[in-house]
Amino acid sequence: MSTATSPVGLDDVVRAQKLLAGICRVTPLEGSRWLSERVGGPVFLKCENLQRAGSFKIRGAYVRIANLTPEERARGVVAASAGNHAQGVALAAALLGARSTVFMPVGAPLPKVAATQAYGAEVRFHGHTVDESLVAATGYAKETGAVFIHPFDHPDVVAGQGTVGLEILDQCPDVRTIVVSTGGGGLLAGVAAAVKAQRPEVKVVGVQAETAAAYPASLAAGHPVALESLQTMADGIAVGRPGDVPFTIIREFVDGVRTVSEESLSRSLLLLLERAKLVVEPAGAAAVAAILDEPHAFEPPVVAVLSGGNVDPLLLLRVLRHGLAAAGRYLSLRVRLQDRPGALARLLSELAATDVNVLDVMHLRTNPKLHVDEVEVALQLETRGPRHCNEVLTRLRSAGYHLTFS
Repeated sequence: MSTATSPVGLDDVVRAQKLLAGICRVTPLEGSRWLSERVGGPVFLKCENLQRAGSFKIRGAYVRIANLTPEERARGVVAASAGNHAQGVALAAALLGARSTVFMPVGAPLPKVAATQAYGAEVRFHGHTVDESLVAATGYAKETGAVFIHPFDHPDVVAGQGTVGLEILDQCPDVRTIVVSTGGGGLLAGVAAAVKAQRPEVKVVGVQAETAAAYPASLAAGHPVALESLQTMADGIAVGRPGDVPFTIIREFVDGVRTVSEESLSRSLLLLLERAKLVVEPAGAAAVAAILDEPHAFEPPVVAVLSGGNVDPLLLLRVLRHGLAAAGRYLSLRVRLQDRPGALARLLSELAATDVNVLDVMHLRTNPKLHVDEVEVALQLETRGPRHCNEVLTRLRSAGYHLTFS
């Protein structure tokens, strides 16, 4: 049951877990040797990217809709989401026999839109952020009588997400730190409510994208504060204002909220793909990004929650390129050459001697700063890491080439 200070308590989460039995997967907890080596102790990945509908969102959505009266479910449900909550609501509604309508921001990832429709929801587009879609969804609820299913600001939703915390305690009884990707705060609040009620010594830490981080300022102010703008590749946690329900819990129980850069997000996504063989969306990789940024700030054993794996393949391609660049494995530069036969061959020969992989070569002849007998060559190179990058650049400079970077 909830307490006088917290709207969601352990009993609420336990009831939610019983509701979800046979509906949600108990997702695996995978050990990560490469993260453990950096932290200096065991690190595990809670793979909610392998959950039904691709994220933890089905947990809260199902609990919320299951707790509606038959009359309420008959009126249908409506939600707003960039994708993961949309799929969770659509699937939960289908399982419970309710009609669902979902408002999504213009430009929402196409795979998330298609999956939401495949689960039976009617998708409508409104605004360019989740907050704008929320306004449209609440208006639709007032007009039609459909029940609004908030993505994070409701006790039932928070209780459902809290079942992730119960599973972590069962799968890793000696856990000392749990790191959670955070947008509106439903998952972080639910995990904190479940874990702190049983193991108050376990640290629970939230992570937000630094360009969409509403919680640090809100916690400092003592109440939810809306961001004036937000822009991040991590659309799943791009929320402009914390929810009132999760904020109350997070303020009381969570040990801190960290922020990570876009470079850290893309680098962690790349490493999860390469080292853990896990496809994770940028929002789902935020917890790992925080660990990579400051590995010794987290007491092991550590559990990082991979909150979702629904990623647009085109976005994944761009993020992986961004991650390669951030990791020093993708080098973009321009070289000025004499416009004469053999000049390009000599340059490529120098590169071949460094074992670098040449991805793209483009001649640029229209730069007004070039002399009549000069040409600029734009190169896209793949290296083995920062040390290899330095070797390539040192060799080219030693050979007399003038380099500029893009």
